[in-house]
Amino acid sequence: MARVISDECISCGACADTCPVEAISEGDGKYVVDADKCIDCGACEDGCPVGAISEA
Repeated sequence: MARVISDECISCGACADTCPVEAISEGDGKYVVDADKCIDCGACEDGCPVGAISEA
């Protein structure tokens, strides 16, 4: 199941930099995860400095 990014996102881009399959992109006010590309590896969650990413 894909990860989700909450409204706590500060749009720093750290999660996108850690994603091995480029499933994260800048959305409207926060970054978003493309569920079709996400391989649920957790790299983005580990890379988020504010803990805004969790399992869906």
